[in-house]
Amino acid sequence: MEKSYEKNKWPILLIVVMSTFMATLDSSIVNVALPQMARAMDVDTAQIQLVVTSYLIVIVGIILIFGKLGDMLGKTRIFTFGIAMFTLGSLLCGITSSFPVLIGARIVQAVGAAATMANNQGIITQVFPATERGKALGLTGTSVALGSLVGPGLGGIIVGAASWEYIFLINVPVGVVVLFFALKLLPRSNKKTTERLDVLGAVLFMFSIVPLFVALGQVPSLGFLNPLILTGFIVSILSFIAFIRVEKKRENPLIPLAIFKNKLFSLSIFCAFITFVGLFCNSIIQPFYLQDVMIYSPEQAGLVMMIFPLVLTVLAPLSGHVSDKIGSELLTFIGLLLISLGLFLMATLTEQSSLMTMVIFIVILSVGMGLFQSPNNSLIMSTVSRHQLGIAGSINALVRNMGMVCGIALATTLLYGSMSGELGYRVTDYVVGQNGAFINGMQIVYTTAAAICLFGAVLTLLRLIGKKSRVREEAMVPDKEMRPSQD
Repeated sequence: MEKSYEKNKWPILLIVVMSTFMATLDSSIVNVALPQMARAMDVDTAQIQLVVTSYLIVIVGIILIFGKLGDMLGKTRIFTFGIAMFTLGSLLCGITSSFPVLIGARIVQAVGAAATMANNQGIITQVFPATERGKALGLTGTSVALGSLVGPGLGGIIVGAASWEYIFLINVPVGVVVLFFALKLLPRSNKKTTERLDVLGAVLFMFSIVPLFVALGQVPSLGFLNPLILTGFIVSILSFIAFIRVEKKRENPLIPLAIFKNKLFSLSIFCAFITFVGLFCNSIIQPFYLQDVMIYSPEQAGLVMMIFPLVLTVLAPLSGHVSDKIGSELLTFIGLLLISLGLFLMATLTEQSSLMTMVIFIVILSVGMGLFQSPNNSLIMSTVSRHQLGIAGSINALVRNMGMVCGIALATTLLYGSMSGELGYRVTDYVVGQNGAFINGMQIVYTTAAAICLFGAVLTLLRLIGKKSRVREEAMVPDKEMRPSQD
């Protein structure tokens, strides 16, 4: 199969990278347009967050299902279905003026995005020989990070030049072209399987994820003690307990839980999760700070927010190359430290902060992510065997999107909770003339995000110290059998 498609492997990689970029781009491109969208559709900030969270929640809820369906029915079949659904959803988003219809269209987009994200790494593994597979997977990982981070900047430029509808309509011609070449070039699969989808596991997983994140998204407007919020948490906890019990008994589970026994895999996945929590705290707060507090235009805000992905574009390939020379774990530690430092520095911004100060802080944050992202993806994919690459890729995509949802929920909960406490009444939106309250809430958000990422850095450091101690001990006992570390 690899030989048949070797001559088309780079065009195939371009198809995968473009579809992955679009899918992840749409998790963040709307952020900078949220103020305009809220005014256009006459909804408050808490409601307009559904445009972001509905997309991410659906992806998180169903991505593992599409990964399993790709193994059963063929990755190309599910992947091309995903491109078609995503393009259709983008068109529907761009032509509606109804808020409920917009949310429905975002769900259609999310179904398509989940289908492509779940199978992109499997297609690359099928097409590329082992000697080039790491490079191809690394480029796909970079497209994921760029898609997630270039969105706010690109969205600001589009909104400033045209209107918010075009942040969705821009996907349509690109999606049509990608779908055309996907149908022509991607590897065909006629495999038939008697394996069945773990339907009960899939349903329990969705009931573990969806109520949790819906509840988290509504906390800023309803409060933690609201019966609906508490019900969502209870349903999620009980479903997750049932899910774990069911998966342990399945011969072909939705998630092979044994994969988490590998400590390096689990730590790398956890660090990926917390970095996206921190970065999406930044992504959801920064547009409002730039446009409402600093009174920047959408174009100006977009240009400031483009600094992050531009730095990442330069650093991600370099960090991947360096990680081949010195190993990935040290780079992930340094990256996490710089991400934490960048977030702590962002917490010091005020109404009087200069543009240059802000740019320096953003560069520190983006250098940290540039050093972290590619080596961490390499760690995740290198800790599993070849037949688990698809599973590892799906789990990586799952926790990344979970981090995005949690980051948004954490940021909005802390921001509006702080503002409500300071102003003496419930706040679910930016309050004109109350920049001080917003700045205080923003500082709490950034400090919390920085502390979370610093925790990941400490765990990584402890593992590095433990690894050096084991190497030292093994060096002192020459006749000891040397075995690859399984943790």
